[in-house]
Amino acid sequence: MKTKTLPLKELSIAEIYNGDKATYEVPIYQRNYAWEKDEISALIQDVYDAYTTAPKQTYFIGTLVSFHKGDQVYEVIDGQQRLTTINLVLGALGVYLQNKLTYRARKKSNDTIQSIPCFEIDEKDYGIVNGFKYAKDTINEIVLKECQDGFKTYFLDSVHLIHYQVPKDIDLNHYFEVMNSRGEQLEKHEIIKARLIEKLNNADKAKFNRLWESCSEMNVYIQQKYPEVSIFGKHLCDFKVSSFDALPNVDENENTMKIRDFINYKGGNKQQEEKYKIDTFQPIMDFSNFLLIVLKLTRIEESGLKPKNFILDDKELIHEFDDVHVEEEFVKKFGFNLLRAKYLLDNYLVHHSNEDDTIENNPWKLQYWQQDGKKGYLKNRDGESDHQHKLVQLLSMFEVSFTARQRKNYLFYCLLYLFSSDDRDISKYYDCVSELADKYFKDVYLMAENLNQINTPNPGSFDNTVLCNNVLNFKPLNDNFDFTAIYGDGTEKSKGIPLFVFNYLDYKLWEKYANELRGESIKEDDPNRTDFFTSLGCSDFGLKVFQQFYFSRTRRSLEHYYPQANANGENGALDKEQINCLGNYAMIGSEANSSGSNWSPKTKLDHYLDTSGKIKQVSVASIKFMIMMQKCQDNQNTRVAGQEWIFTDIKEHQKKMLEILRGGGK
Repeated sequence: MKTKTLPLKELSIAEIYNGDKATYEVPIYQRNYAWEKDEISALIQDVYDAYTTAPKQTYFIGTLVSFHKGDQVYEVIDGQQRLTTINLVLGALGVYLQNKLTYRARKKSNDTIQSIPCFEIDEKDYGIVNGFKYAKDTINEIVLKECQDGFKTYFLDSVHLIHYQVPKDIDLNHYFEVMNSRGEQLEKHEIIKARLIEKLNNADKAKFNRLWESCSEMNVYIQQKYPEVSIFGKHLCDFKVSSFDALPNVDENENTMKIRDFINYKGGNKQQEEKYKIDTFQPIMDFSNFLLIVLKLTRIEESGLKPKNFILDDKELIHEFDDVHVEEEFVKKFGFNLLRAKYLLDNYLVHHSNEDDTIENNPWKLQYWQQDGKKGYLKNRDGESDHQHKLVQLLSMFEVSFTARQRKNYLFYCLLYLFSSDDRDISKYYDCVSELADKYFKDVYLMAENLNQINTPNPGSFDNTVLCNNVLNFKPLNDNFDFTAIYGDGTEKSKGIPLFVFNYLDYKLWEKYANELRGESIKEDDPNRTDFFTSLGCSDFGLKVFQQFYFSRTRRSLEHYYPQANANGENGALDKEQINCLGNYAMIGSEANSSGSNWSPKTKLDHYLDTSGKIKQVSVASIKFMIMMQKCQDNQNTRVAGQEWIFTDIKEHQKKMLEILRGGGK
């Protein structure tokens, strides 16, 4: 009997795009390219990690499923988001592509991906344009310059896909049904659950299962999924228990359930849950990465644990649990810590509401859920207090700076503080989070030994800095920092300035407003208001920008206010060194950056402050950027056209911003 060969091929990226002649066609029924910076950065980071740790090994990046239409045209059935991202990464690395990726019946998408890297076309698919920019920025942020050629070679030759060609006689509709149904393969967190739960007796299995399933829904307050007065108090807003054994028993016919049943079981007190409208939000972390944080919290007191070697990346979930001797006592401790950490995450950390980012509404909330009689509702953690507003800004500043769900060290530190705090006093909590931000800035981002050659923090630098003998140390040590020595002042090209620095600066600018002017009815000619704007280095542009300011997840691109395209150093133009410094950079939304990156400062001023809606105002609402544009506007009245933003302004603006960073916001 003849053996049927499976239509599977292992192909390198080079073979996909520069091997046998092929055209990969994305059909009309597939969605547009939708990966954001988080997904693109995660892919590049994963490949770079593989390159640096095992450069001679093959790294598998996933599967590509296609249907061969003939004439070497392959209709992409599954994997088009990854295939498009690979195309963008290759473009960012300057690799010529022989084989094309095309979009059926989508002229704008076709034209855009074929116009990489310049995009000199009239109508653009901004999903692809932004994706290319994210890929290029991430490579520059992560991959050392002297490693980029080696990384390029590794990406082409050692990164592989499994290409599955669907047989011609297959029923594609049936294939889609199979693809979209959940198979029997367990996810990593389910494997961990099975390992842990088998160590418990049946009664504790049911108890553990209930808390696990309740905690796994990361977009819902834990009290609504697990509404037990014995755990969360009369109003379901406190945390009353002190151990796993103190949790209420679960009567779910546990004596007849097997391990497999517990893994898949979604049981709970449905009657109690349905009493309340479920309040959902956009979670800042997925469950697998949350389990890693809880594991680190559980093990932090172990004398042999080296926190810097504990990797908060769900790729390492099973590996990190492999290092644990799992027995009943550990399982109970971990289960209890999981429930406590979920309560603290939901009620003491910020969440993003299910609303779009707009200029009028801050979507970041620091709220707790409570029950009052038959009703459940949300309340601000500390009302409308000064600490409430500052904590929302601080915590969301951290979150937009570290959006990748596998690298949230700040979240671990906040939860570790809350774990060790008895009263959780809001003013003490604010002081600690504020000190943590200062410590990140001064002791990580301004210590050369903690940074690589492109000024990105080295692996382990946060834990080495914040944890002393596995105990939190938030007090900044490097008060006499030399910012220019690391990030430059325009006399030579900067090696890079991380996004955290700009977000931290925006927070300090807002904090200065909050400390000096917020809540006051101060007229434009008031001496305090005049002094405030003088310290910023520009004329008065009103207080509305400060009143409406929040950290939008859309503002994640760095903009050269004086554009790179004009920086040739000829005929009075600035040069590349002068424009690559803090004084000329600003945070901006990718949409605005893609639209106007090559505009002159004056043109950017006219377009970015246009209220017609062509550019979303939230994209350009960075306080630092508003100061730069106001200074440019101030100069229009005293200078000739084209001289509204020159190197003198860049230096002066950087000087003013450094004064803020040195304590001008206090």
